[in-house]
Amino acid sequence: MTHENIIVILVEPQGPINIGSVCRVMMNFGFNKLRLVNPCRSYKSLLARKMALSAQEMLINAQIFNTLSDALRDCHVAFGTTRRFGKYRSQFFTPHAASKAIAQIDNNTQCALVLGREDNGLTADELSLCQHFITIPTDDAFASMNLSHALAILIYEISNSINKSDNQLLYNKSYATIESLEQMYCHIKRALCDIEFLDPQNPEHLLRAFRTIFGKAGLSERDVRIIRGLMSKIEWVNSQRATQSVKSEGELCSKS
Repeated sequence: MTHENIIVILVEPQGPINIGSVCRVMMNFGFNKLRLVNPCRSYKSLLARKMALSAQEMLINAQIFNTLSDALRDCHVAFGTTRRFGKYRSQFFTPHAASKAIAQIDNNTQCALVLGREDNGLTADELSLCQHFITIPTDDAFASMNLSHALAILIYEISNSINKSDNQLLYNKSYATIESLEQMYCHIKRALCDIEFLDPQNPEHLLRAFRTIFGKAGLSERDVRIIRGLMSKIEWVNSQRATQSVKSEGELCSKS
């Protein structure tokens, strides 16, 4: 993994000063790819540019997206930052542990660091788009961190790990893009709702478990095709059963 393969994504950043500070700290550690999801209107204001200093070009060239899903579309692996310890997010990286894992990913993989809103962080739906989670162990008396300060800790650790010469590429397979994964999850939801394995009123309850399982596995595009092939077969078998049931009912009605 190199600095060029890492994309920083800010979801609905609310203050131009924070956005400018993020640009500055990214430049401090050699990162230059910034994406903003629905940022505040003043994200390129004079205040932001003053905080960015020499990183103003990064601020001006930041890619803008309407949703996190759009921003992650061409990425392969996403690390979401959170302090929400839900039952579907049982394994958290510290910044140091995350940096080691990221440094060991091969150079053909696009990795996203996703940071949420200054006040509420990332939503549960946004976190579901991430395969891995990072939490910074702060003091409970004042747990919330400034956006740029949190990012500084993350990318300092990542930059240190990347720059070490003894890293071995442990994750050297070709990852599926997050867009492919999301299409697969939609297919899984549709197929398993059809056979009533998932509750149509609350399919996300079990689907989150699938996200956890497959997120740990790190699926390739071939893996995705195989899983979607299985879902297509489930749909076909279910449709055949439905057709046979209608046919049988018709035969019973004609006999009576």
